[in-house]
Amino acid sequence: MKRYEALAEEIARSIRDGLLRPGDRLPSVREASRHRAVSPATVFQAYYRLEAQGLVRSRERSGYYVTRSAAKALAAPPEPEMRVPPPSESTELDVSELVFEVLESAMSRDLVPLGSAFPSPELFPLARLGRSMASSVQQLDPWSSVDDLTPGFSRLRRQIALRYLVDGMHVPADDIVITNGALEALNLCLAAVTRPGDAVVVESPTFYAALQALERNHLRAIEVATHPREGIDLAALAEVLERHRPKACWLMTSFQNPLGSSMPDAKKQALVELLARFEVPLIEDDVYAELYHGTSRHLPAKAWDRHGLVMHCSSFSKCLAPGYRVGWVAPGRYRQAVARLKLTTSLTTSAPAQHAIAAWLEKGGFDRHLRRLRRTLADQQATFLELLTRHFPAGCRVTRPSGGYFVWVELPPGVDALELHRRALSHGISIAPGPIFSAHRGFANGIRLNYGHTADPRTGPALATLGKLIASAM
Repeated sequence: MKRYEALAEEIARSIRDGLLRPGDRLPSVREASRHRAVSPATVFQAYYRLEAQGLVRSRERSGYYVTRSAAKALAAPPEPEMRVPPPSESTELDVSELVFEVLESAMSRDLVPLGSAFPSPELFPLARLGRSMASSVQQLDPWSSVDDLTPGFSRLRRQIALRYLVDGMHVPADDIVITNGALEALNLCLAAVTRPGDAVVVESPTFYAALQALERNHLRAIEVATHPREGIDLAALAEVLERHRPKACWLMTSFQNPLGSSMPDAKKQALVELLARFEVPLIEDDVYAELYHGTSRHLPAKAWDRHGLVMHCSSFSKCLAPGYRVGWVAPGRYRQAVARLKLTTSLTTSAPAQHAIAAWLEKGGFDRHLRRLRRTLADQQATFLELLTRHFPAGCRVTRPSGGYFVWVELPPGVDALELHRRALSHGISIAPGPIFSAHRGFANGIRLNYGHTADPRTGPALATLGKLIASAM
């Protein structure tokens, strides 16, 4: 057990035994660090872990407090552990038909969207953003559509560069390319560093859009085992790099989709150093970065990049403006290649959307919105886990991410996720079955569930129905 895990377990035991009661305040990070002779980072990680488990909650400028639902959270299902390693050979991809079949069947608004890839649109200030767009477009310099054609609106790139700076990263605005959402950024990066037939490392399980992108570009996937809490297995990755010499890695280092795992800082640094040793670029998908549940943002792997090998991709779609399709990439040494690919594919990104978001960031509305959104998602996760505990049968294992809006459920042996998906649809419920997240269609007893719609009154009854379907399939 790592130090932060041992500290978190000790505090959890105190809550379980009644020594710490709902509403009690935990020692400050500084105080706990001094009394326990551990680093502040260790205390932060322990508190993040407790927060992800629903045992404590941070209050701005006040500290961490035991939650009212702590007793229920302690009884939650156990977390999944590392599974059997996937095949170490590169895989020719044939996943798109299965992904389309699952996604197309779950697009109706009449379904309870537990399988959705998006949080509820009601969580975002879309009306105010619309007014911001109307105002900013009236002041639009006609020449800006030419001056900022491919790299994107200069004021928006400056605001993104400032956000990097707050995290201690020097990323000049000129090194940023604005894209049509993060997915275009990721695809541009993939095209910049690979050719048909090349192999690319992905997590196991991984985001299905990554598999579709590899398939579309006639690339091969090498899946590397990924821990539900701490991300990709670096020892297994080192073996793959040595044996297969892949051309790139496509990874989510924070709040990974579908597991919700987040690599600790030391592991991110080790990842960057490992890839630098083999001169392999990292395409870092960081779209959930702003949706952390604690008090401080998780640094991306980009923070430890000293060789320009990390191509950091993100967007405003998951944290501010779904549907606006405004993302970006800081591609390091591949900036020119990515900009040229952008020029020859989509040319530019919507000017009104860029201007609206830039104005929002300049006025300071973004951070106020994010604070509310993070609190809401953390509360929704706690509620969702309580519902899962109440309704799902024994034998299920559930992740407790420290950010994002997904949980991964490992079903009891013998329960088939694809069959459960079909049966859930017949009851008006969508889920995301495990096989769509794997090049070799593994994870037959895993499902991803979305807690970004927990305020929907249909969620509780839907989880009760889903629990019954799981029990009947055991």
